[in-house]
Amino acid sequence: MCDCKHEHQNDLTNATQDMTRALNSLIEELEAVDWYNQRVDACDDEELAAILAHNRDEEKEHAAMLLEWIRRQDPIFGHELKNYLFTEGSLADLEHEHHE
Repeated sequence: MCDCKHEHQNDLTNATQDMTRALNSLIEELEAVDWYNQRVDACDDEELAAILAHNRDEEKEHAAMLLEWIRRQDPIFGHELKNYLFTEGSLADLEHEHHE
């Protein structure tokens, strides 16, 4: 079942439902990274902090996998990722260059 918050699931294509699943999962993975970052910062036990950091880094892997799936499904998203990821310099300047 798709977690469709804005439209009735029956009105959506399977592709849109899958994208919703992927986007929601990406949000959850990024939120988990944030939670683990906070726990690592707040933790006084070094061994526990190392375990939490390991878990956080696995969430980053999950997020990267989802982002790649999204890129493969959405050509416009893929185009934008290609324009901005792994670049150098000011992102604002890059944005200006791409809209000239």
